Amino acid sequence: MSITITGAKGRQIQVPSGLFINNTFTPSVNNTTLPVENPSTRAHLGTISAASKQDIDRAVESSKSAFATWKTTPGPVRGKFLHKLADLIERDADDFASLEAVDAGILYTDSMGMNIPQAVGNLRYFAGWADKIDGKVLEIDGGIAYTHREPLGVCGAIVPWNSPLMITIWKLAPALAVGNVLIIKTSEMSPLYGQKLAQLVLEAGFPPGVVNIMTGDGANAGTALSEHVDVRKISFTGSSIAGRKILQAAAKTNLKKVSLELGGKGPSIVFGDADLENALLWTRIGITANNGQICVAGSRIYVQDTIYDQFIEAYKNAAAAAPVVSGNPLDAATTKGPVVNRAQYEKILGYIEQGKRCGAKLLFGGEKIGDEGYFVQNTAFADVTEDAAIMKEEIFGPVASIAKFSTEDEVIAKANDSLHGLGAAIFTNDVSRAHRVTKALESGQVTVNAWAMLSPNAPFGGVKESGFGRDMGEEALEGWASVKSIKYNILPKL
Repeated sequence: MSITITGAKGRQIQVPSGLFINNTFTPSVNNTTLPVENPSTRAHLGTISAASKQDIDRAVESSKSAFATWKTTPGPVRGKFLHKLADLIERDADDFASLEAVDAGILYTDSMGMNIPQAVGNLRYFAGWADKIDGKVLEIDGGIAYTHREPLGVCGAIVPWNSPLMITIWKLAPALAVGNVLIIKTSEMSPLYGQKLAQLVLEAGFPPGVVNIMTGDGANAGTALSEHVDVRKISFTGSSIAGRKILQAAAKTNLKKVSLELGGKGPSIVFGDADLENALLWTRIGITANNGQICVAGSRIYVQDTIYDQFIEAYKNAAAAAPVVSGNPLDAATTKGPVVNRAQYEKILGYIEQGKRCGAKLLFGGEKIGDEGYFVQNTAFADVTEDAAIMKEEIFGPVASIAKFSTEDEVIAKANDSLHGLGAAIFTNDVSRAHRVTKALESGQVTVNAWAMLSPNAPFGGVKESGFGRDMGEEALEGWASVKSIKYNILPKL
């Protein structure tokens, strides 16, 4: 069983459609499938197996068997496996970029320029950590103690659709480096990259069961993985609603460890002394990259009153000077692909209509593009009030809400008046102000004079209802390990 996709430059890419369990592709036990759609054309691409609870049980048993030996595999050997997988992803980068384009509407050029290099970089970064998972020696009363950082065991990763390969590797690389085994549940909205990844896991020579990759929906496969009593950790990236359900499942079952990277409503703050051209560049990228379907999107833009009118005019002009080319995300000339599916398309358009009705000023956009595929115009509103839905709620689309502020204290209060706290950006040439504001913002990440700036060695995650736990950086390792203390009572010399 397989699906054949026509990728960039007409390349034919064939991926299996079965569940990847114990290094074998297999149909679900009840032969349940899910349809796969091309959001650019709304064309049916094929069907893919949908895991049931029984399939999750099979994957867990496979992982339990693998853990017995993987946890004792020397760190340098685990690192070599991760380096090999990185090599294979680099080799097949065109395939992954094509699959993300056809399956999720992500621009081929964005995958090649961002998602795939980030995935490879994380694999290589954590491969370097694999032989450095150590502890401490401590002086204690009456003796000495030392600590071990040990793997948790069978772990699960539930991955979203918007940057699927990159976010999968954010979880896979540290999990395996520490010595865990991992069951990955890919999103039903963009599952094809995971089937390709499974092929490379097999080619890289990972022992059976170290990585199992399951396709299926959240209600069935995701719930079964979250509730399984033999799973010791769930790492989830996705919606706040689903995150709450995963926490509930952990509480009701075995109190498994949970890390959550959830929604965001990121503020981008432009002070009067900022480099205007730089601020225009990043505030536009921060809400249009991947059609704004990014949890760390800079969807709230606050501009100081001393430059507000100038900024608004320049923001409109910058958008007009860079005409959008919507269409097939496989084409290098395309600058706007579709949003992921009909539900997301209708949700974004619904928020735009709310913006039009709330009294905000529509600067540009505000409509769908054509009737083929799920395309939405880049949209910006100005003079948006703090209580407007488009200012308060995560849209997950290319919709910017711009508002004015006067003082530093005022904008900090506005920026922090949110349930979320994932990412923020500030634009200023005053280093003292940058230090004050970055400390005051309630956010897991703050960038200065840029947006996002992801790097494998820098931790990424949120506060408040944006979740807890960290991907990337040394800090990510702590989420995949437990610490054991060994204490020695030193007997006196007789």
